[in-house]
Amino acid sequence: MEKYELIAPCHFGLEAVLKREILDLGYEISKVEDGKVTFLADAQGIADANIFLRTTERILLKTGEVKAVTFDELFEKTKAIPWERYIPKDGRFWVAKANSIKSKLFSPSDIQSIMKKAIVERLKEVYHISWFPEDGPEFPIRVSFMKDIATIGIDTSGISLHKRGYRQMTVKAPITETLASALILLTPWNKDRILVDPFCGSGTFPIEAAMIAADIAPGMNRSFLAEQWRHLVPRGCWYQAKEEAMDRVKMDIETDIQGYDIDPEALKAARSNAKMAKVDKLIHLQQRPVSQLRHSKPYGFIITNPPYGERLEDREALPAIYKDLGESFRNLDKWSMYMITSYDRAENDIGRKADKNRKIYNGMLKTYFYQFLGPKPPRKTEKKESL
Repeated sequence: MEKYELIAPCHFGLEAVLKREILDLGYEISKVEDGKVTFLADAQGIADANIFLRTTERILLKTGEVKAVTFDELFEKTKAIPWERYIPKDGRFWVAKANSIKSKLFSPSDIQSIMKKAIVERLKEVYHISWFPEDGPEFPIRVSFMKDIATIGIDTSGISLHKRGYRQMTVKAPITETLASALILLTPWNKDRILVDPFCGSGTFPIEAAMIAADIAPGMNRSFLAEQWRHLVPRGCWYQAKEEAMDRVKMDIETDIQGYDIDPEALKAARSNAKMAKVDKLIHLQQRPVSQLRHSKPYGFIITNPPYGERLEDREALPAIYKDLGESFRNLDKWSMYMITSYDRAENDIGRKADKNRKIYNGMLKTYFYQFLGPKPPRKTEKKESL
């Protein structure tokens, strides 16, 4: 199969997690940059990446990388890209998104318009037609300028990959599924360890943890734009990826994954979403304030997205919430806590300085992923049979 360069965007600060996921799928990394990882793959890789990667927003098929400081230069260099390799005569194509950082060309609408004209001119010459019906498969094109270098790709995913299909009900300011997965994968948690989210909202952290525990591929129950690109990605690639995804699911596991919230509507949404994700049997959800967080066993994990005071709560209420979280955490035996928040007094109110923290951009909001590390559990030793 022909090799392509694929671009996987992610949250700034979480590139290493996505890189590890791609390597685990067996594909070669060609570049890691702020907010994206580029890798080499064939048509099967397009299907695999969309179905199995938990931490990327979408998969782009890279068509070119050009330097352009004028619109004439952008037109000519866009036109020089072999678009006929990707877009058939009946393909519906448009420049869906353009962004620009530290570049002379910065108007998204002008970039989109110039590039569309250039692609039309190229395909007119190649296909010897003057009008395109555009009633076939969709090919939304995305371009990103950084210091006058334009990276151009076609979106293979369509709807963002954070939309797994299970979150039918939500609450205000939910964390995205891709970000929740990435944060879980940043921790040493595994399916044999306890996980509690005391501010679970619509259940994203517990649901993503349960999907990781049961090895449920995030994209196995949804569709993708590139499924219609049969000239590029044979249907067999999708069948193979989805069959592998089904074979990997392990529902006969025991887990201790819990979610608490004080809002009954949030819990209603969480239960509905867990059922839709088919992991409701692996999660325990309960209405309970963070002050009542208890667990009898040691070495557990709190992984949570508490209120920031941006949209959900008055900032005046935050000190008490974080103080209660800190007190509950101190009463847990040998636990670790991982928490994403933009609240700048989080450590002060919790009453402990984090062992580590990592800056992560959640959309345009700068947040920190605070890591309060507990001791590692003792290694399990196998009992040797006496001779």
